[in-house]
Amino acid sequence: MIAVVTLLLAAPLGFFVRSRLAANGAYAVAYLWAFVFQGVYLMLDSLGGGADPAFRPGEFPLAYGLVTAGVLVAGFALVAAGHWAADRRRARAGRLVVAAGTAPA
Repeated sequence: MIAVVTLLLAAPLGFFVRSRLAANGAYAVAYLWAFVFQGVYLMLDSLGGGADPAFRPGEFPLAYGLVTAGVLVAGFALVAAGHWAADRRRARAGRLVVAAGTAPA
């Protein structure tokens, strides 16, 4: 779930939201919502005696924490990549407008 939220929202937020703080904040809120939802779902499955639970009762899920932290970092990288792409597009569009405006008639 958190990987899907990251793939669907991180780069578009970086591309369409001009403020880096707002884009990173919106991504963090969406990620945290998905993380809590996924964590509760997996915990209920393991406590309810599911056939193949993600967590074993009594064990600390370190691998799960590392993977989810990696997804969070990858999401922030996608937000930064979206900002980079948007900045390049805006700069290229600005150059074309300035070049067209300064050309002799």
